Amino acid sequence: MSESVSPLAPKSFPDLPPIAGVQLATCAAGISSADREDLFLASLAEGTTVAATFTTSKCPSAPVEWCRRIFSEGNRTARAVVCNSGNANAFTGAAGTASATLTAQTVAAELGVDVDRVYLASTGVIGEPMPDDLLSSSLPGLVDNLDVADAAAWADAAAAIRTTDTFPKGSAARIESTAAHIAGIAKGSGMIAPDMATMLAFVFTDLAVAPEILQDCLSKSVAASFNRITVDSDTSTSDTVLLFATGEQIDDEISSPQDYRLDDFQTALDSVLLDLAHQIVRDGEGATKFVQVAVTGAQSDDSAHRIARSIADSPLVSTAVAAQDANWGRIVMAVGKAGERADRDLLSIWIGDELVASGGGPHPGYSEARATQHLQQDEIDLRVDVGIGTGSATVWTCDLTHGYIEINAGYRS
Repeated sequence: MSESVSPLAPKSFPDLPPIAGVQLATCAAGISSADREDLFLASLAEGTTVAATFTTSKCPSAPVEWCRRIFSEGNRTARAVVCNSGNANAFTGAAGTASATLTAQTVAAELGVDVDRVYLASTGVIGEPMPDDLLSSSLPGLVDNLDVADAAAWADAAAAIRTTDTFPKGSAARIESTAAHIAGIAKGSGMIAPDMATMLAFVFTDLAVAPEILQDCLSKSVAASFNRITVDSDTSTSDTVLLFATGEQIDDEISSPQDYRLDDFQTALDSVLLDLAHQIVRDGEGATKFVQVAVTGAQSDDSAHRIARSIADSPLVSTAVAAQDANWGRIVMAVGKAGERADRDLLSIWIGDELVASGGGPHPGYSEARATQHLQQDEIDLRVDVGIGTGSATVWTCDLTHGYIEINAGYRS
């Protein structure tokens, strides 16, 4: 975990509301090398439904494999979620599987619940054995310390799941037309590139939502948030987003796509996930600028997304932004390498409000001074119109500075 806080960080952690049916606990188990809380547990009311998305990495962590198994077997209810920081429990072979099983079994026994109702996540260094003795000795006390999910407990939970994050990440929203809320926490700073995004997020609502409806809502929200961010184009072994609906505040379940409350729920969920996704970008390792890349006029929305991703993932574009250098030729390069249909003479590029290129060359009247002035701000807008269709997409990223190298060169020390 970095010692200095990102200059793009929120002024403070938000006051997240209690979510009926959720209890939280954290402790310092000693798994992380830092002297801090590094183990988090959420206990969930009986009947809580769950939706999930996981990394597309072909080398997933043991906790991801555990969750995928119980989820794919049709288990769409949950009683607990456990997350540790400091060790990813990834590429740890049979020992890692045993560690995941031990964690779930210990929590299940302490709570008196089915082991296949316990979800897991781990984040930290890849390839190091899990300290099973620390888990075994810490988990019972963690269960004993479970308490209401108040604002302080949310803040502690968000802090406990951090790795190189410089600030804890949380967000909440009220579901209009109901008395229910959504609250979520996330971690992520480096190794950020979707499918789905490289991070962890745990989101909770006290509304009752049927599993298939909950999954559809989560998939839509992830596609528009966590799958639209990138810091360094690297996809993690541990990506996990879990959404839990306890039904403890309003137990009249949303079970139909025609339910009048569904739009309000989707809107609130979209808001929370996009906020958390933006916070991850704002905490990008070494970041000093929050960058929005918007592409319009592409052959399709998918094409626009791939072009925007090509721009956002480009180290040359990211370093130019860091240097406040209006080198728009790097954006041209990134459009061209995306492999999507484009026409030089139809392409238009903006840095902020400054149209820098159009008609196959520099735009007449282009002012590099005005473009540079925009790049001196904390919030950067890069826009491309491909000029051949109606497809559009937006991706969010950050600049690439020496800080990224410094953080990752010494990550294990």
